[in-house]
Amino acid sequence: MKALMVSANTEHINMPTMPLGLACVTEATRRAGHEAELVDLLPGHKIEETIKRSIYSFSPDIIGISVRNIDDQCMDSPRFLLDQARTVVNSCRRFSNAPVVIGGAGYSIFPESALNFLGADMGIEGEGEACFPALLDHLQYGRSLSGLPGLYLRDHGLQAGRIFEKALDKFHMPKTDLFSAKAYKEGGYWLPVQTRRGCPMNCSYCSTSNIEGDMIRRRSPDSVVEWLAKCVEAGFRRFYFVDSIFNLPPSYALSLCNLICEASFEIEWRCILYPGNIDETLIKTMKKAGCSEISLGFESGCDRILKEMNKKFNRRDIIRAAGITSDYGIRRMGFLLLGGPREDRNSVVESLCFIDSLDLEDTMITMGIRIYPHTELAKIASMEGIIESDDDLLFPKFYIAEGIQDWLKKTLDEWMKDHPGWIM
Repeated sequence: MKALMVSANTEHINMPTMPLGLACVTEATRRAGHEAELVDLLPGHKIEETIKRSIYSFSPDIIGISVRNIDDQCMDSPRFLLDQARTVVNSCRRFSNAPVVIGGAGYSIFPESALNFLGADMGIEGEGEACFPALLDHLQYGRSLSGLPGLYLRDHGLQAGRIFEKALDKFHMPKTDLFSAKAYKEGGYWLPVQTRRGCPMNCSYCSTSNIEGDMIRRRSPDSVVEWLAKCVEAGFRRFYFVDSIFNLPPSYALSLCNLICEASFEIEWRCILYPGNIDETLIKTMKKAGCSEISLGFESGCDRILKEMNKKFNRRDIIRAAGITSDYGIRRMGFLLLGGPREDRNSVVESLCFIDSLDLEDTMITMGIRIYPHTELAKIASMEGIIESDDDLLFPKFYIAEGIQDWLKKTLDEWMKDHPGWIM
């Protein structure tokens, strides 16, 4: 069968991102014996014109659409990004009768409600590398779709529970021709790399475990470095390790960095670093391997709020992480997520003073926390009457501690005047 794969994301939230997940599914589809072509709408393509041209030139039997973001997580003036994804679906409908299948990280948080909103035929929750090629086989040979893990049919629900593949090497990394070298060079992109899936940390507000599961599953370091070598040969030099936590487990991260050092790549890369139990040997090796920037997602500078968020580290750990990475010349971006349960004026001021004291190169501050289903925050919000117990939360709802919203907005506005490098 012929599958047209469309990345519906056109947003530059935080940074422009190449569609790694969709590229992985495209690679798996090709390896399963089907034809597949990927269209990335992010580099400024006109949606309808691009889809029309792609459909008429390729004549797909099925269309897969990847949805990365549901909204921009901004409480003040949230933008609901599924409206644009629905435009993509409608454009595909206009020029083709092929069935439309939705997938992607954003979709996987809301598999049933997002499918209904978008009006597609089917959706795949979780890892599409296994389910999508199997779906094509079943359609090609007229087999029943019941029993396909993670597959949703509109008006017929989930066909079988999703499966988390433990051995990620089973899923091949995508060939570099699936990424636009032109867009990479002209648009300031960092090529995404994912070495691990799943997160066991269970932060109170986070949707990662809903998307990837709560067990860490890894690619072999050798396979990652082999793929990086192919990317370097193709002209890519900037990489972003999109693992939810790069240094967990630390032994794996160190093995990976040592292999990158041995390969002598001339590359630079960034990652998300967990502030707890930082090992200086790892940081030193990361720098030697080309790490130039880290994101420290500690979210609060108040130990009481960190505990409320179910963080497994404290202020002392954050200070140590920021200090060691600074000593090795690694650029640091810190994040504050203000307004959650038990937040008050004292904890907010404590967090602002704390992040100011770290002297980070970049700081991003968010007011209010987007509530995602199946999280502890959603349970709290329901008990407090902020959301209804049956709210599927597709349309963004936010938690903000009672009595501080107006004060917090005014306080942040004042702090931002004195900190022009901070982002909000």
